[in-house]
Amino acid sequence: MIIKRLSLRARIFVAMILLVLLASVLIAAVTIYQYNEEAKDYHRERLERKEKAIRSSINFAIRETTYPVTTENIPLIFKDEIFDIDAIHNLQINLYDLEGQLLKSSKRTIQRDSTEQCLDAEILNQLSNTLEHRYVVKNQENGQTFQSSYTYLTDEKFKTLAILNLPYLENDDFLNRELQEFLMRLGYAYLVMILVAIGLAYFISKYITKSLKTISDKMNEIRLEKRNKKIQIESSSEEIENLVNSYNSMIDELEASAVVLATNEREQAWREMAKQVAHEIKNPLTPMRLTVQSFQRKFNPEDENIHQKVKEYSNTLIEQIDTMSSIASAFSNFAKMPAQKSEVLNVVQIVKLSLDIFNEDYIEFNSETEEIIAKFDRTQLIRVVTNLVKNGIQAMPEDSENPRINVRVFNKGNNVNITIEDNGSGISEETKSKIFEPKFTTKTSGMGLGLAMVKNIVETYNGSITFTSQLGKGTIFTVIFPVDQIPAKAGIS
Repeated sequence: MIIKRLSLRARIFVAMILLVLLASVLIAAVTIYQYNEEAKDYHRERLERKEKAIRSSINFAIRETTYPVTTENIPLIFKDEIFDIDAIHNLQINLYDLEGQLLKSSKRTIQRDSTEQCLDAEILNQLSNTLEHRYVVKNQENGQTFQSSYTYLTDEKFKTLAILNLPYLENDDFLNRELQEFLMRLGYAYLVMILVAIGLAYFISKYITKSLKTISDKMNEIRLEKRNKKIQIESSSEEIENLVNSYNSMIDELEASAVVLATNEREQAWREMAKQVAHEIKNPLTPMRLTVQSFQRKFNPEDENIHQKVKEYSNTLIEQIDTMSSIASAFSNFAKMPAQKSEVLNVVQIVKLSLDIFNEDYIEFNSETEEIIAKFDRTQLIRVVTNLVKNGIQAMPEDSENPRINVRVFNKGNNVNITIEDNGSGISEETKSKIFEPKFTTKTSGMGLGLAMVKNIVETYNGSITFTSQLGKGTIFTVIFPVDQIPAKAGIS
């Protein structure tokens, strides 16, 4: 979208102008709607008032007449009176019998429309079926709007005599003139407001973005390999000042952390690595030593199976040498672990990306939300997830009928939780206490240096890793780390 390409200053400017225009349109629309509603109410109430007054005059004429009060005598009763009532109230009066035939009308014309001589059956039905015995019809004729009300006329004993019809013309000329004049004045007022808003929007957007542009320029100059300068901004708002102070504090913390991490942590990491290498190399040396000693004791050049035994001894030594080679490769990869960084990332997206390297179709992923923002190292997070998922795959028995690995990401309090659950072979009780010890093994369970590395990464970010397991049923690893932690220790670089 074009709006996304606009600068913040342009967005603020456009937003303020659009806000004024939208307010103008809404107020105009509400005004027109209110005028129309008032016009409807005015005509409805005016028709009701005229109808009430005319009925009162008609009832008076009925009481004062000397003719018998019957439907047939209605034309005689109102022979002249109907014109007087019309003149007083300035409204045409039509009287119909109960069958809808015209009895008397105040309309002075030689020829009458056929529709005026007889009422529609629908009008008669509506009139008789309504509770108030009153029916109003609204129609258009020659570009004018008419309301025709129909009610019963009764005598003093409430016997129905005739049907009273009052055609009422809705004349909105006066209200329309008022509306047009009001909208014209409103338009002039909003034209002035838009001009003022354009000026204010320009200066306000310029003032707001001036400080942000300065901060942006300083951030673009940041380099990890040199000493970064702090941001100095005068006469800024409270929000901008807090942002600048946070940035300057972060610069101080990064510089202090860089010094400490460059001295103490690297030395400590290599000491730990040396211990692990020594420990792991001793494991294959023991069976190699035993194999050579056994060969020395049992060697007999005249044995007819000497070649077979030499081959067996050689295979044993080659197998242990391969084990040492695998150990060396694993520690080499462990030593290449890059320095850990604290970067803001979407944990859900990174975990999904980590699972893309696996081809197993039984790996499932679930997340409560599409986005969980946290501070972590992207590469290290991928290592954590891939190692734990790989352990789950290796824990699957070859004859498993329904293998399943479920990876779940969710928020809990101020922490990010990642769980990897499998239904593999599980972990035995005697192995649980040694699960995170830094000892490498090529067993299919995959428990060794990988988990030690995972534990080291997670604890670097002030997190924790735990697990629950049932032998023969599966294992659940749970990784928890705060969403806004900066690493406490550096990795090996």
